[in-house]
Amino acid sequence: MAGLSFEKKRAPRTVGYPAAVPVRVYGPESASVDGVPVAAAPGEEIQQAVLNRLQSLAISVGAPIHATVHDDLAGCVVPLEVSADGSSRVTGEPVRLTAPRTPDPAPTAHTAPGGTPGTPQAPAGPFGPPPAADARPVTAATRDAGASAGSGAGTALGMGLPYDEPAPAQTPARGFDAVAEEVLGDGPLTETAEGAELLAEPMGRINEAVRAGRIDTAAELAERTLAEASAVFGPHHAEVLHVRELSAYIAYLGDEPVRACRLSLELARLRRQARDGEAAYGNLQSAATAWRAVRDPEEGLRLGHELIGLWTDLSAEPGPAADDLRPLEAARARMVRLTDRAAKAARA
Repeated sequence: MAGLSFEKKRAPRTVGYPAAVPVRVYGPESASVDGVPVAAAPGEEIQQAVLNRLQSLAISVGAPIHATVHDDLAGCVVPLEVSADGSSRVTGEPVRLTAPRTPDPAPTAHTAPGGTPGTPQAPAGPFGPPPAADARPVTAATRDAGASAGSGAGTALGMGLPYDEPAPAQTPARGFDAVAEEVLGDGPLTETAEGAELLAEPMGRINEAVRAGRIDTAAELAERTLAEASAVFGPHHAEVLHVRELSAYIAYLGDEPVRACRLSLELARLRRQARDGEAAYGNLQSAATAWRAVRDPEEGLRLGHELIGLWTDLSAEPGPAADDLRPLEAARARMVRLTDRAAKAARA
C-alpha cells in the first residue's frame, strides 16, 4: 500500500472556519458556540465548557480559533483566541454592554427568536445579573485587578471567568473531536497489531494530508485504504470501522456534510449492533455535527429523521446517549425549523 497513487488530481483545498466564531453565554449552565448548544457538565463552569468546544474547533481545523464571546453573565463582549493545545488569550479590550438590560431569554426547544433558521439554539437556562450601565471598555489594569479577585491569573473582567486559562477536559472527546485529536496527535494510528502492519503507513499519509489541508488527497487516500482494508479484514473489522470514521471526518472537512452524515449514521448502527454504546454515541455525534452543516432543508429533513430515530433508540439503552438528552432535544428543535424552511421553499 506504500505505492498508492491517483489517476485523478484535483486542486487542494484547505480547512477553514469563520473569521470570528460567535459565542453566547446565556447563564451559569447554558451557552452556544457558532449556534450549537453547549452545556456545562456536572462540576464544570460554563466558561470552561465554551473553551473546551472552541479548543475542539481549533483541533479540527489545525489552527487557532478566534471568537467573539457575548457573555450575559459578565455583561460584556470579549474577543478571544483559543489554540489547539487549549491555551487562550484575550485579543482585544473587553467591552461592557452599552446599556443595562435583562439578557434575552435563551431560545427554547421549539422557538428560535432572533436565530438563523436551521441553526440549533441554546436551551433555556438561568441568567446572570444585568450588565453595568456604563459603556467604558475594560482596560488591562481593570482586567488585572479582576484577575486577583477572580479564580486565577489572567481572569477576564474580574468576574471569575477563566478565559485566559486552558480549559481542563471534563469529558472524553467523542465524534469528530476524537478523530481530530487522533489526526493531530502522536498516538497509535491503528486499532490492532495486525492493522498496524498493513495500515500504519497509509494512515500516516492520510493524517499528514489532513494536517496540511490537502483534503481531496486525504479523501482519495482514505478511499483506497478503506477498500484494501475491507478486502483483507472484512467490512466489520475494527480497523475497517476506524478508517470509515476517518473517511467521514474527511468528508466533513471537504464540505460534503451529507456523505459525512450518512457514513457516521451507518457506523453508529454497526456499533450499536455490536453493543458498543460508547462508540455508537461518538458516531452519532459525528452524524449530528455533519447534519447541522447540511444546507438543503429537504435533505436535512431526510437525514434528520434517520438521525433522531437512531438517537432515540440509543438513548433508551444504557450508555452515554441516555445520560444527557439535551442534544437530542436540540436536534428535534432543528427539525421544526427545517420543516418551516422546506414549507417556505415549496411556496416560493
